Amino acid sequence: MNKWTLPERAEYMGWKLPMVEVFETVEGEGTRAGFPTVFVRVFHCNLRCTWCDTPYSYAPDKAEYTATISHIIDQIKQYKSRHICFTGGEPLIHREKSYALLQAMVDLEHIEDIHIETNGAIDLAPYEEVRRENEEWQNKVRFVMDYKLPDSGEQHRMLHENFSLLDDQDEIKFVIGSDEDFEVATNVVAENHGKGQVLYSPVWETMPPNKLVQKILEAGLSKVKLSMQLHKIIWDPNKRGV
Repeated sequence: MNKWTLPERAEYMGWKLPMVEVFETVEGEGTRAGFPTVFVRVFHCNLRCTWCDTPYSYAPDKAEYTATISHIIDQIKQYKSRHICFTGGEPLIHREKSYALLQAMVDLEHIEDIHIETNGAIDLAPYEEVRRENEEWQNKVRFVMDYKLPDSGEQHRMLHENFSLLDDQDEIKFVIGSDEDFEVATNVVAENHGKGQVLYSPVWETMPPNKLVQKILEAGLSKVKLSMQLHKIIWDPNKRGV
């Protein structure tokens, strides 16, 4: 698939997206955990994972509001954070509009890092083509691909072709809820992983973190990074906007 093309900036800044929230907190997981970060959460998702912790970001719920890209950028500018987490739902589901919002965020001079929390069932090729050809995207834009495992109910939707599109600055996250999930994740990594940091994150209710640590050590996974969700430690797991 060819990369997206955009009209003049004045036109695409007026495009509208269904939104859930824009807020500032610290990044809760991954290689940038702990950094002050602006979360830009758009509405809609193409998956329905059994353990999803943001069910308010897709139907049958409704978008909290609709905003132009210009308005979303103005919201981001209210904060001092230099990191953006572009998330959802599925942030890339809006295709050209997702690309346009990404370009507008890349254009913000104070922003150093934009990590895209994508679910593994969206073709990354159009966005990666833009990144390969654009130095600013190379410096700022990273994929955090959340590969869905059997316990999610959505593993059959994963696009393994995406692995070949990832680069060193990207991340591949596996949310692990069971022994089967662990085995599948480890096999997927062995068969598909090329570039990008591999993260294993526990579903706390069914995979206690200490058990996951032990399994990582026993399997000799010296390049896998344990990723804990700091926001669930700091705040109530059901609290929004943190």
